[in-house]
Amino acid sequence: MGKPATPVHNGVSNCEGCHSTSSWASNGKPDHSGFGASTTCANCHNGSQASDKGPSHIPVGATNCFSCHSVSSWRPSKWNHTQTVVTAQCASCHTGRYPPADGKPGNHVPYQQVSVSASANCDACHKAGYGSWDPGRFHAYYNVTSQCSTCHTGGYLGAVGKPATPIHNGVTKCEDCHKTGSWDSNGKPDHSTYGSTTNCANCHNGSQAIGKGAQHIPVGLTNCWACHTVTAFKPSKWNHTQVVVTAQCATCHTGGYPPAEGKPGTHVPYQLIPPSASANCDACHKAGYNSWNPGRFHLYFNVSSLCSTCHTGSYLGAVGKPATPVHNGVTKCEDCHSTGSWATTGKPDHSGFGATTNCGGCHNGSQAIGKGANHIPVGNTNCWACHTVTAFKPSKWNHTQTVVTAQCASCHTGRYPPADGKPTNHVPYQQIAVMASANCDACHKGGYASWNPGRIHAYYSLSTQCGTCHTGSYLGAVGKPATPVHNGVSVCEDCHRSTSSWNNVQYRHSATDQIGSGTCDNCHNGTVARGKPATHIPVTVPTAKCDACHRSQVSFGTSVTMNHSAVASQTCKGCHISSYVSQGLQAKPTNHIPETQLLNGAAMDCKACHNSTASWGTMRMNHNGSLGGGAGWCKACHASGTSYLGNMERKSLTHEAKGKTPLDCSESGCHKPLGGKGSTYTEWD
Repeated sequence: MGKPATPVHNGVSNCEGCHSTSSWASNGKPDHSGFGASTTCANCHNGSQASDKGPSHIPVGATNCFSCHSVSSWRPSKWNHTQTVVTAQCASCHTGRYPPADGKPGNHVPYQQVSVSASANCDACHKAGYGSWDPGRFHAYYNVTSQCSTCHTGGYLGAVGKPATPIHNGVTKCEDCHKTGSWDSNGKPDHSTYGSTTNCANCHNGSQAIGKGAQHIPVGLTNCWACHTVTAFKPSKWNHTQVVVTAQCATCHTGGYPPAEGKPGTHVPYQLIPPSASANCDACHKAGYNSWNPGRFHLYFNVSSLCSTCHTGSYLGAVGKPATPVHNGVTKCEDCHSTGSWATTGKPDHSGFGATTNCGGCHNGSQAIGKGANHIPVGNTNCWACHTVTAFKPSKWNHTQTVVTAQCASCHTGRYPPADGKPTNHVPYQQIAVMASANCDACHKGGYASWNPGRIHAYYSLSTQCGTCHTGSYLGAVGKPATPVHNGVSVCEDCHRSTSSWNNVQYRHSATDQIGSGTCDNCHNGTVARGKPATHIPVTVPTAKCDACHRSQVSFGTSVTMNHSAVASQTCKGCHISSYVSQGLQAKPTNHIPETQLLNGAAMDCKACHNSTASWGTMRMNHNGSLGGGAGWCKACHASGTSYLGNMERKSLTHEAKGKTPLDCSESGCHKPLGGKGSTYTEWD
């Protein structure tokens, strides 16, 4: 066999340069081991001398074969996209014509049909590098607000199509409901224009959109809008006014429609009681829709038996019988209790009990309530003596049931209410010798109804120790008043001589304050002790002392002797007027001579004529230089017919008249001072 007529054999004369003798085929090639990056492979591999780059080879231009292929094997190649410029040139090779450079698949999204990406190249979305086309992220690099359905048909890679749900039937514009950021978070229609007239169930029927769930409360054909809003289904606006609920509570409140809670397991079994067997929730629960409580059964149903059906202690609001001995073995509540109140009528029928009943047989603190620790000590006296079978309080206690004479303190210690004890401000009678061992009865003799009046002085003769009780701090015991005369005084009985009246008082004056010492007004000044009253005769002489007239320390009003020498410098008529007649002073009588007729008579004092303080009758007339003739009429007193006091001589003006009648005695020519006879003022002749 000769060499074939192929371009590679042209000019070749040495067969063994490429072939071995054992096989032409297995080793029929030149020795490439010495070839490298500087070898121009295309000198031989030009399609004439040796196999050339085929028509499906990726277009690499003049790039040397050695950049991708090895001398030992053409495949696999070392292609890694670095041999030629590939940036924004992906489509140069990836057309599907140059395997293994795969081309754009048939279900690639038709981005060229979307205006914002019509001229985009592969690199615009596929940015993960040469290792993988994925992820190719379109919306990460393009802001698309319309034409969603161009790609989102369900027929293109990575572009989800609208689901086969009724709500999407006939819908062609995705962007009416969805945003490119997320299908789910905002994938819903615009409900902002919907209102009370919208029939929500047209879409929200469980097919087109989520519908009313199996646990939704049964509201019939009531529109969703009545309770729900277009922004949020929860919480709803349900307030029981949307449908008829009267007598229909159990329609929803079965426990099957949360949050409408059902009747709890501990609800009273009212169905087992004839009067309420067919009752509905409204029969007892009348507080409104906001709260089941209070649910009041006995207020609306008259139950007189079967109490223990509910009152077991296991049901809500139904108290069971307490674990007390009196309830042991009892099964019928109504034998003792009424439905009105457990407490007020919760007791056996006592109507047959009486004075011979031993109440303590049951009322011993175990079977029934017994006598408390603070019960008054009545010994073995039967309860019946004070209490009734209808009510323990108030009792019939009237102090006749046990011996109480001289025994008050047995109960009245304050430990046995309502028996009140001795108050803290009780008089400390125990500190007074004559009644240190006295009991309550000794003073409190007003009977059992009242401690008042409790009278010590009526039953005890006390002459000392007054200050023990009379401090002002004890009940009924008056303390000394806050007056100066009482300052420093601690022994009441020094002055107060009677236990029946404080006013019976005799002050014990010291030896230095005896009558005649002139010291009375040191205390009797109206502040320290009682002073001179406002109606006292006016004593204007500063040196005049009380004991000049008042001669007794027992009483100011007795043993009074007027001492005129003490007030000699005062005018007589300052006291001897009608204002002081009540104090024993004699005033000028109404028929006193009119001293105003005397010269300056109005200014004259009584002592101008009356020169004795012992008797008014001892006097000498002082005419005070009356001259007559208008200077002081003689006839005012001496004319016949005048009735003034005094022993003056009275005659008529004409008793010696010889001619005309004189105007006054002093003008008769007989009597001085104008006449020529007699002694002036003292004698007529």
